[in-house]
Amino acid sequence: MSLFPATAAAKSAGRRAPRAAARRPASRGQRAAYGFIAPLGIGFAVFYFWPMIQTFYFSFTEFGPFGGHTWTGTDNYARVLRDVTVWQALGNTLVYCGIGLLALPLAIVVAALLNRRGLRGVSVYRALYFVPFVTLPVAVGLVWNWLYNGDFGLLNEILGWFGVDRHYWASDPSTAVFAIGAVMVWSTTGYYLIIIMAGIKSIPQDYYEAAELDGAGPLRRFFTITLPLLSPTLFFASVICMIQSLQTFDLIYIMMGEKNPAVGDTQSVVGLFYKWAFMENAQGAAAALAFLLMLLIAGLTYLQFRLQRKWVHYG
Repeated sequence: MSLFPATAAAKSAGRRAPRAAARRPASRGQRAAYGFIAPLGIGFAVFYFWPMIQTFYFSFTEFGPFGGHTWTGTDNYARVLRDVTVWQALGNTLVYCGIGLLALPLAIVVAALLNRRGLRGVSVYRALYFVPFVTLPVAVGLVWNWLYNGDFGLLNEILGWFGVDRHYWASDPSTAVFAIGAVMVWSTTGYYLIIIMAGIKSIPQDYYEAAELDGAGPLRRFFTITLPLLSPTLFFASVICMIQSLQTFDLIYIMMGEKNPAVGDTQSVVGLFYKWAFMENAQGAAAALAFLLMLLIAGLTYLQFRLQRKWVHYG
């Protein structure tokens, strides 16, 4: 026991005071941080998380013709897994995804060409490549339908100069998927070009100057400096590209219409969801299909994050 209790209490209070003062700014900072992320968090919960929960619940129900729903268990998932059109739509969607990823190497090549020293008008070229991405998919689909037209399309006119016979590119089931995929690549290359050019600009020029002094040519500098240091940017772009390709719908819907003979052969998973939910009044099965698509996207994204450890190099 201390001979000077008042002094001991003062010392104990003095030791506690700095700790309390140190904790106080931290709690204020945390409250400020929560306040800043609250709008985004609330928006995510209301417009994303809650609809996801509702979709999962409705996937176990069946809707009547005049509203209302009844619990059906896993019948909708059984229907989805048994339906042949689902697997055909899934195959088409994976083909669209594979074709859509071709926009990345094309964007890399164009970005490397635009990044040359002394090149003038880079901003103009960049804007021209970006215009198709910000153009409405309805306008893009209508224009390309005219280009693909088998009777008076510009593509057939050009190919006719070389002796190639006319072809209905967007109506033939054997070519319609690839015709749509080509439009996807054309319309999204500019978006990834902007991202990749920003990544190239972040690479220090000292590396290129040192490699040039050592006698490395443009191709060697590209493969030994640009690509490895650009890998984080390419990883981000590949994830975004895959997710967008798996969710493609509007461009296919505009280019195919409802009377095109290749509608069934070009239908994506989202297109089938639209058909079930809004045309056939099968909202429960459509919800099950949407939830399985979400799981597919989540699984492929997780796989990408696992594989990026082998090829992505973080400075």
